Amino acid sequence: MKFFLASLFTILSLSAHAQYSLRKDMSGGIDLGMAFKKNYINPSITYYEMLNVDRSRLLFIGWTARLGAFYGNNTDYYTAPALLTRGEKGFGSLSKPLITQNIDTLNFGYTSQTSLNVGIRAEIHLGPVEIGASADLLGFTFWGRSRIGGVRSSTGLFVVQDVAGNDVQKRFQGADVYQKAHPQRLNLLLLGDNDRGMLATEIYARLVIKQVVGLKVGYQWLSTEMVLNNIDRVANNDRFRNRTGLTSIALTMPITPW
Repeated sequence: MKFFLASLFTILSLSAHAQYSLRKDMSGGIDLGMAFKKNYINPSITYYEMLNVDRSRLLFIGWTARLGAFYGNNTDYYTAPALLTRGEKGFGSLSKPLITQNIDTLNFGYTSQTSLNVGIRAEIHLGPVEIGASADLLGFTFWGRSRIGGVRSSTGLFVVQDVAGNDVQKRFQGADVYQKAHPQRLNLLLLGDNDRGMLATEIYARLVIKQVVGLKVGYQWLSTEMVLNNIDRVANNDRFRNRTGLTSIALTMPITPW
C-alpha cells in the first residue's frame, strides 16, 4: 500500500504539467478510483487523454495509463490457459467454471499485486453526464509477493529432487497441497481465456459537478493470475486465474476545462 500511495503522488505531480500540452480538441484527467465487493478491493489511479472525433463534441476516444492494486481474501484461482479450458463449457459466472472435472483450483487466504497497464477508452458526452467504457490492453504486474496457496487437483503431479538429486514425482496431497505461487508479470488482453495477468474492463457513467470535478460510478470486470512455482506435470500448467465483478466509484479531476 505504501508503494501504491507513493506512485499516486508521482502521477499527480506529472499530470500537473500535462494540461499545457493537450490540443484544444482533446480532454484529459485523472480518475482516483476504488472497485470493491466482499473480500476484494481494487484501488486505482488512471490518467487519460481523449480526442473528440465529431463536430458536435459528442464522441471521444482515447488512451489510459492505469495503476491498480488488488487485495483479496480467501480467493480461488482456476486453471487459466485456454488450451486446457477450451472444449469445456467455460465459466458459468465471473468466477466459477461450469465443469470442474479437469479444472484445478488454487486457493489463497490472502493475495495482493500491483500493476501498470495502458488501455483504451471511449466516451459519449451528454451535457453534464458522460457514459463510457475502458479496457486494459498491455502492461506489467511489477509488485506482488509470493504466497502459499492450497492446490485442489485430482490428477496433478509435480516433481521435486530428493537428497540424492533424483527427480521424484509427488501428488498435490497432504502437506504437498500447500504450494508457493507468485503473480503473473505480463498483462496482455487476448480475449477470454487467452488473456494473461491482471486486467480490468469497465463500463461507467460520470456526472460533472460545477465543471471542476466528476463523480464516476460503474461496474468493473477484473482478472488476476497467480503462477505456481512447481508446475503440474500432468496438465503441464502453472497458471491460475481469478475473475470477478466489482462495483466501482471514482473522483475525476480534469487537467483541461470541461
